[in-house]
This record gives sequence, structure tokens and C-alpha cells, in this order.
Amino acid sequence: MHEEMPLEDLISGAAQNAGGWLGALPVALVATSGDGTIVRWNHGAQELLGYDPPHVLGRHIADLLHPGADRSLGRSLWETAATGRGVMGTVTAWHRGGHPLELEIWACPVPDRRHGASAVLVFAADAHAARRIRGSSAVWDGLFARSPVGIAVLDTQLRFLQVNPALEAMNGLTESAHVGRRLAEVLPEVNAGEMEEAMRQVLATGEPVLNRRRTGRTPADPDHDHVWACSYVRVEDPAGRPIGVIASLLDITSQQRDHTEAEAGRRRLALLTEASSRIGASLDLERTAQELADLAVPHLASAVTVDVLDSLARGNEPGMGLTGGVALRRLGKAPLTGSAMTQILAPLGRTLTFPATAPYTQALAARQPFLIAHLDSLAIASASRHTPKPAQLVEAGVHSFMMVPLVARGLVLGVASLYRTRPFEPFGSDDVTLAGELAARAAISIDNARLYHHEHETAVVLQRSMLPQHVTPPPGIEIAHRYLPASDVNEVGGDWYDVVPLAGGRAGLLMGDVMGHGIAAAAVMGRLSATVRALARLDMPPAALLQQLEATLADLAEPMLATFLYVVCDPATGRCTITRAGHPPPAVAEPDGTVYLVKTPPGAPLGVGGVTFTTTDLTLPPGSLLVLYTDGLIEARNRDIDERLGELTGLLTEPLQPLDHLCDSLIAHLVPASADDDIALLTARIGRTHPTGTHDLNGR
Repeated sequence: MHEEMPLEDLISGAAQNAGGWLGALPVALVATSGDGTIVRWNHGAQELLGYDPPHVLGRHIADLLHPGADRSLGRSLWETAATGRGVMGTVTAWHRGGHPLELEIWACPVPDRRHGASAVLVFAADAHAARRIRGSSAVWDGLFARSPVGIAVLDTQLRFLQVNPALEAMNGLTESAHVGRRLAEVLPEVNAGEMEEAMRQVLATGEPVLNRRRTGRTPADPDHDHVWACSYVRVEDPAGRPIGVIASLLDITSQQRDHTEAEAGRRRLALLTEASSRIGASLDLERTAQELADLAVPHLASAVTVDVLDSLARGNEPGMGLTGGVALRRLGKAPLTGSAMTQILAPLGRTLTFPATAPYTQALAARQPFLIAHLDSLAIASASRHTPKPAQLVEAGVHSFMMVPLVARGLVLGVASLYRTRPFEPFGSDDVTLAGELAARAAISIDNARLYHHEHETAVVLQRSMLPQHVTPPPGIEIAHRYLPASDVNEVGGDWYDVVPLAGGRAGLLMGDVMGHGIAAAAVMGRLSATVRALARLDMPPAALLQQLEATLADLAEPMLATFLYVVCDPATGRCTITRAGHPPPAVAEPDGTVYLVKTPPGAPLGVGGVTFTTTDLTLPPGSLLVLYTDGLIEARNRDIDERLGELTGLLTEPLQPLDHLCDSLIAHLVPASADDDIALLTARIGRTHPTGTHDLNGR
């Protein structure tokens, strides 16, 4: 049997363990006889008024009052004891330290069974502290009951002790459904584990946790996810011991949704901006398709394939329709490796054929995005009749699917297929819109690539058709030539060369460059080359011939400029007459290894007008090389033109090498793998040098 605990210790211990406001308010316990004589004085009374028990026991309770206070207290207490009624009020006591102290007292009679008279039990507390605590309690009660913020009090085991009406409404459960249970038991569909871990941290450290996100569903709205901002503060007793946690919760679902939508909008804008700069910059069909796939993963989908009409991939026109089915070639795929879907989806370069009745074909024919937000066995039933791939994708975790046709300028060019697995949510309307915008940009770029290849091929064909098909120099002149179209359609079309036999065994060596690109430049080039050949056969003087070419350009509807180099060469004498119209100078390599650029007035390009052209005469030793070229051979980005001309002359130090070998060597050393401009090159050896050092001007 436990030893009986003194009353004052029992009250103090209960107050401390309660951890509430009772423990924060020191209460004095005083007992008097029926006539007001103090018979009991506890430790709380000693701390409150400063008197030790020996100083007060046996004295009348009225002696403790302030000298100016009403001395009728003893009489009131005695009357209270006699009548058996309790009394409470405020009095001013005199502290042993010599100052007044306002007290709130609660007095009640206690019958004395032995003497039949009543004693009085008096509880006293600092009036200021009592009023402060009552005020705090009122504020707390008002806040707890009326606050729109959800509030809960939990014990150290994280069990609910109390919840306010706002939290009841948030959770859709009454207070009785909370009390005594933990969060995981009350709301299993929220991230209770994370929240309880945060509360344990608060209990352990005393540091509050603010704005921790609780997410999930509650009975208040079981069909929709919500987001709450939660803050946790530790509750302590007067000794600083943790006795629980106060949690406050605010439903921020709408704000979070607005924030999420704004973030999604920013991401969509950033993705579209990136698409504008990345997709189609190369004008290459395969690269454009792969860029679309790479851009969409992982920003929009878990996997993406891009399929283009097979006819388009083979360089032909897209065709008239899809009534007979469709053949598509896979030109884009992401990711290429590392997922189960990668093994299921057809690889790059594979041609896929779909009949007219297949959903794939029908989606293309409709020219509208095709969405299966929730992909399951029922949704893929019709497609599964044509291929096992849909069922395999569902087994691999694909739960949402979308196809977006690639349509540009009224033509269906292909389709982009997008697949989602967890943690992606199913495709929604915003995703369809974004995918459509990306597909539209890619489709325009793919069609631009198609038009580019078509125009590039047309320009090259036109250019080559207008170049001399069979160059036949007169005896005594050996010829080799090269033409390289530029890699870009915008650079093809303006360069040409020719060798025209003239009277007396002479030859006219021609090199020109129309200052324009594409089909238009090629057409002007053809017109100029035909005019030059006709005028040269009339044996027109070089300067007069250039004046006629100037007039030919003046007849064009659109102004055009062209550079031109005309060399009349007599192999019997080695004499050459050179006329330039803004063209790079010819290079000469003599048999003894002397190499130089011919110094002749540069002139102005044809088409400028009002220019007088001059000629320069030059006599070359037999076996000398004459090299004519367009600027595409010597111009290079970030390189000085004089430096490039020095490289050209440095490659001509072996004039006796075969001309075909010389042409190949010049191209290999001076031209990058992808030329920025088209290039024409014409090399001529004037007369021949025998191995013994003698020469034969007649070529024998």
C-alpha cells in the first residue's frame, strides 16, 4: 500500500502533469479554524507571501491583510463557515518583504467531524497572474473554436487530444473520431508518415516546423487530392518538458493548383521557345524528327516516336491520300535505350505499314490528335487485332497514349506518338494542346526540309545541265575541271566555267560567278554562259565581250551582279590576254616552280554599269599552269583572304603533276567537308614540257 501523499504535493503534481494553465499558476493553500485562526500553511503560501509556517500558524488570517484593507475578512470567513457557503473575491495582502500583493481567494467550509465546528479552506493566487491566465484561456478558446485554420492538440505519442471545428470540416470527421488515434489511423490516404516524422522532430528538438505539405484525400472530399500547409509547435510544461504538439493546418489546394498551373504554363512556354530554336534548324529530315522526340522526353512524355511517310523519307512527294493505308518510316525515337518500351517500339529506320482500317491510319486521315487518356485492355481491343504491341505496352506500364499528326501546308507528313508511364499523370487537354503545337512546328520544319531537298536538287540539276558537258580544248592545251555544289540550297546556283575554241588554235578560258543563289542564280548563270559562248565564237575582243555581258544583265527584270574572268590563250606562243570583272585573279605556276597570282586590274562586277574594262597581256613559258577558280575555293569563315590565297599558291609548287591530281589536291586541302558556297575550278597546262626539258608548242 502506497504512503499517503500530502495534499499540496498532490495538487502540485497534478498541475504539473496536466501541462496546462493550472500548472503555470502557483496556488497557496491555507486552512483556518472557524474563528479565522490559521491552522495550515503550505509551501505554495510560503512562496506567494514570503512567510514561513511558524510565523503565521496560530495568527488570525486578517493579520495578513494590508494595513489599509478591510478587517472584516475574518468575520466573513467565519460567517461562511457557519452558513456552509463558499466565497470568492479579491483582497490586498501584506507580503513579508514589505509590499502589498493583490490576491484572488476562493474559500469554502470544511466540516470538522470531531468538534462539530467548520474550518475554512482558502485557496489564494496572485490576482494579476490569474487575470492574465484567464485572458489567455479566453483567447485560446476563441481562437480554437472560431479560427478558419485547422488546429489540433496531440500528445507525445502523437495521438489526437483535441481538434477544432475547422479541422473537423477539413478532414470530414468529428472530434470523437480523432481523439485517441494517430494521423495514420484517422487519415490513411495522406502522407501521414512524413507528417508524424516532422512532429517527432519538433518534440525532440523544440524547433517548430513550418509549411510542411500534407497531401492526399480525406472523407471530406474523397474523390480529389488536396494540399495542406502544416505547422507544428511543441507544447511544454513550466519545467520545459514536452507534453505534446499543436498542429495548425491551412488548405492551400486552390493556391497550389494556381501555382502548379502557372508553373506548367511557364514550362510549356519554355518548351515551345526551345522548340523554336532547336527543331528544324538543320533542314535535315531525320535530325528534325529526332529533335522532336528528344524535346518531348521527359518534359511531356515517357517515350515518343516520330514516323514520317515512307515516300517522303525516300525523297519523293508525300502522295495524294491515305485511302489505301499508309507506310511510315521511323525517323525519331526517345529514349533510344534503357526502358522496357524501347524493346517493344520499332527501332529507327524501320518502315511500318498500316492498312486503311487500322486506328493509326484513321487517326492520320482525321488530321486531329488522337487521345486515349486511360490505356487498358479494353481501350486497345481494336488495335490489338492488328498488332500485339499495344498489349505489350500496357504490360510495360504505359497507362496513357496520344497520337498527333504532323500536318503542314495541308499535307499529312507523318505522326508523333507519345506514351506515359508512372509517375506521369494521364494526358489531359493541356498536354494535347502542347503536343499539337510542338507537332505543328516539327511538321513545318519537316516540310521545309522536304522543300529544301527538292529545291536543292532542282538547283543542282539546273546548274549541272548548264555547265559544259564536254570540254574539248584545242591542241597544246590540257584541261582539268571540277564543280562542287554547296551543301545549302541557298548557296547553289551561280558558278560556272567553260573552254571555248577560238580561231587560230586559240582558246577562251571562262570562269564566272553570279552573285545570287538558288534556282534564279542558276538560270542567270545559264543565260550568261550561253551569251559568252556565242560572243566568243565571233572572236569579239575581251573588253567588248564584257560590255555585251553587262548589257545582258541590264535586260533582266531583277538586277543581278556577276563576277567574270576571261582568258584568251594562244598555246603556240604562250601569250594570254586576261580581263577581270571583279573576279579573283588567276594563279600561274611555271615549270621551274615559280608560282604567282597574275597582277591585273580587278575591275567591277558585271551589272554595276558605267565601267570600262581593261586587259592584261602575259606570256607564259611552255608547260605553265593557269588556275581559274571561284571565291568558294578560297573564302573561309574567320580566315583572312590573303592567307587563303597564300595556301592556294603554296599547293601549286609541283606544276608537272597530273592536272586531275592537282584538282583533287586543291579541293581536299582548301574545301571543308561541307562547303558554304559552290565551287568551280578550271586548270589548264599551256604547251607541254618533255621529261628531257625540251618543249613542243604544238603538243607533239
